[in-house]
Amino acid sequence: MLAPVTHRIPPVGYGPWEQVVANLTNGLVAHGHEVTFFGPAGSETGAELVATVPYPLDEWPEVDSPPDHRIWEEMHIATMAELSAKGRFDLVHSHLHVHALGYASLLPVPMVTTLHGAAWNGAIHPALTHYKDLPFVSISDAERDMFPEVRYVGTVYNGIDCDRFPPGEGRGGYLLFAGRMAPEKAPHLAIEVARRTGRQLKMAGMIEDRHSDYFEDQVRPWLGGAMVEYLGPLDRSTLGTVYRDAAALLMPLCWPEPFGLVVAEALASGTPVIGWRRGSIPELIRDGVTGAVVDDVAGATAATARLADFDRGECRRDALARFSIEAMTRGYVKVYQNVLKTDRFLDATDHAIASRSSPRSTFATRTALSENP
Repeated sequence: MLAPVTHRIPPVGYGPWEQVVANLTNGLVAHGHEVTFFGPAGSETGAELVATVPYPLDEWPEVDSPPDHRIWEEMHIATMAELSAKGRFDLVHSHLHVHALGYASLLPVPMVTTLHGAAWNGAIHPALTHYKDLPFVSISDAERDMFPEVRYVGTVYNGIDCDRFPPGEGRGGYLLFAGRMAPEKAPHLAIEVARRTGRQLKMAGMIEDRHSDYFEDQVRPWLGGAMVEYLGPLDRSTLGTVYRDAAALLMPLCWPEPFGLVVAEALASGTPVIGWRRGSIPELIRDGVTGAVVDDVAGATAATARLADFDRGECRRDALARFSIEAMTRGYVKVYQNVLKTDRFLDATDHAIASRSSPRSTFATRTALSENP
């Protein structure tokens, strides 16, 4: 498991990729798979940890010369490649979108890459085009539309620890916005819905330096009264309490969101979601059942009048079925099985494994995968 190295794993605050890779790793270990985890020192994982950097890059101690992130990431990937060359693994799963692709042909085993929504970024399309025949996983079918030219071997929705988001009854009665205070996330549209409905709006999320002017212009003027409350960035346990007391989560968007973890977290808490018809939202929300898929502020405003129509118990059941760690683990095991059977590197891998002194063969690993779906 080749993890990102920017944030702590699992993250304390922001770090969606880091949370997903931590959840997946622990899910695989719980199913009895042998997993080696490449990540920052101090990562909390049930797998065997290979610490490739001494600190998460965003927690580096203050020194005269700050770290070069590119160098540490290259060393991170190279460490995985060196151990892979020694015959330790049957498959590598990269969560670094394009940054590890150049190593794939040098590995004696297949490397699966999850894009984590990066397909929308046109700057990386040349690399995706060059390595388009490698196996990629999308986190939604909508992500594939952003760059359909690569070889997708599966769509696997991100999985959350549903136990961390126990269901509630929405007793607070307020609307909730959870996410970065960024123009593409459009918290200003959530404020407009609150104004039109007369409902209180609570907002939780980080303010990035690059979006500070946006926050000051579009959000700050509405704070200070009873209508809109900004809670700041919250850890997941605190956010769980806010989810379950909310009447609904608002998911306004000005971009094609490939997957919204906050949607999964809200549904696990029993809270319906009102989301704009962009990106993966029509996939994640069962329109009329677990929330409403709308086109604009007017549609979202109308949907708030139908909150009693949405079954909070069904929201929870839907999250357990589609967005749990268990569901994600099953999805990736299926991907691994298929890649080990069909990937163009398989013959070379079999020869390499046959000649090494490993206690486990590829056949044995495939057998274990099939016995632990």
